[in-house]
Order: sequence, then structure tokens, then C-alpha cells
Amino acid sequence: MPIHIPRHGFDHATPSDITPRAIYEQRRDLIKLLAGGAAGAVLAGWAARDAMAQTPRPGKLAALPGARSAVAGAVTMEKLTDYGDVTGYNNFYEFGTDKADPARHAHALQTSPWSVEIEGLVNKPGRYALEDLLKLSPMEERIYRLRCVEGWSMVIPWVGYSLSALIKRVEPQGSARYVEFVTLADPKQMPGLRSRVLDWPYTEALRLDEALHPLTLLTFGMYGEVLPKQNGAPVRLVVPWKYGFKSAKSIVKIRFIEQEPRTAWNKAAANEYGFYSNVNPDVDHPRWSQATERRIGEDGLFAKKRKTLLFNGYEAQVGQLYAGMDLRKNY
Repeated sequence: MPIHIPRHGFDHATPSDITPRAIYEQRRDLIKLLAGGAAGAVLAGWAARDAMAQTPRPGKLAALPGARSAVAGAVTMEKLTDYGDVTGYNNFYEFGTDKADPARHAHALQTSPWSVEIEGLVNKPGRYALEDLLKLSPMEERIYRLRCVEGWSMVIPWVGYSLSALIKRVEPQGSARYVEFVTLADPKQMPGLRSRVLDWPYTEALRLDEALHPLTLLTFGMYGEVLPKQNGAPVRLVVPWKYGFKSAKSIVKIRFIEQEPRTAWNKAAANEYGFYSNVNPDVDHPRWSQATERRIGEDGLFAKKRKTLLFNGYEAQVGQLYAGMDLRKNY
């Protein structure tokens, strides 16, 4: 923690020397926890927010406007999460496991030229340049909740279009039942690949009907701008009713396959991360409850938590996809 030391005995601190109010209030809360012997469970999260507050934010990026989406459930009226929080507090292990690592290291990512290869059980396989993907369907703005398995959530205005537009273009064959997403894995650009925490490249997958659902978004921007690199530039997935790790970032390949694949986190810890990973307050992670969540930006370790909603609040739109399934077994 930087401490301001007067150089001549009477110096005033500059704005950059002053600890942000949210941070010193969290430190005061932490002292209370230390006195009660209960700090261990929250120390890691507090430290990450502290680091986030001191991480440089990206400047204004190229505009990527989209008309407000008319898809049912695609626009929530909840208060948006601050852009600085969304770009400074991320899970993107290719750039490091600390929440502030992506913002520190993702500047090295080269996003142009970029292409996405379509392969597998489709009638029209091929390679799509980013420019072609951008022209494939009209851009929409969708304000989605994003819920992460660690218990924090955000509300973000994403820009993109339904993944179904691309899927229909490539014509899946009758035997295709799953869609697998493969992300970039370049050690020269991504220092986190030196870690063995996951089996690289990062892969995720959806059942075909999940991928075709109108809410599943092929995403190129947020807040009216192109995606920042730490948020998955230049193209990522957003599946709002699932935990955030299902929304693959920096996609380079999309495969259409018949059998359910093993995904990155499922391979790393199958007892903790199931294939479906739908947001469900009744199915806890083995190491923490999923019944409540904390919205990023609502500062203070003692801020009241929110109740977690089934399917992250999108039950009316997607519940029918899982009719008759045991959601505890198919977690």
C-alpha cells in the first residue's frame, strides 16, 4: 500500500496519493473482522478489489453501437455496473489468476487480424474473418446480468447478436448435438499459459439448443465500444443464465460435434464444475454457497448480499430447456 510521506514537512497529498473512499472503508471493515478472527474467508476478495482500484483503465475504444434488442428478456432495467469495475475485475486466466491480472497484461493481445474457424458437423465449414462476422447480423445492445461462480455479479450492456445467426449460416448437420468453443492460447501474448491450473487451450461448450437460444450472444463490444482486451476481445460468448466461465473469451474456433465434450473447468475439477453450470441458488459449489451474491460496485465487506436467482433471473426465457431434468445431478 503506498503511503504519502511529506517531502518538506508541509506537503499536501495529491489526488493520486489519496486512498479511495471505498478502499479505506473496506480496510476499516477488515480490521473489525480481524478483531473477530473471521477475516480469512474475505481477505482474498478484499485484496483483489484493492488491486483493482489501482489498476489503469483502458481509454475510450472504437465505437460499436447497436440498437436496443427486442429479444424477450434481453434488457434488464437494473443499474449498470461501472465501466471501470467491469474492465478491472476479471476472470481471464490466460493473463493470470488474480482478478486484476487481465487488465495489467491483456494489452499485449493482438486482435487484428482475427478469424474464427468453423468445423465439424456442418454443411458449410470455413474460416470467418472478424470483419465478416461483424457484418453477419445487425448489432444489438443487450443489458445482461453476469453471475460468477465465486459469488459476484455485474450488469453490463453488451453489443452483439444472437449466436443463432452464425449457426444457421453454417447449417449444422442432423447429428450435431453440441457446440464447442476453443479460445486463443498463445504463450507469447498470454503469460497465464505458463500456469498448469487449466488444460490449455481453454474450451467451453453448449448443447445445440442452448447455443441456438436467442439470449445466447455472440459478443463484440460493451458500453457502446468494442470489447476491451481483458474482457475477451475481439469476440466472445455471453450466456447470461450460466456462470460466467461458460462464456468463452477470444474465440478462435467453433466446432459442431455429436458427443458432450469435456470442458476446461470440468476437466480441472469435475466435482465442482458441471457441464451445464446453470446459475442455481440450490446447488452450492463444494467450497461456498451459491444462495447469495454480491454486486460489484456495492462496496463494503458488510454490504447486504442479493439472493441468487434461478437461471440468473432468466427462468421465464430458458427454463423450458431443462424441463424434466434433475438440476442437482445435471449441475
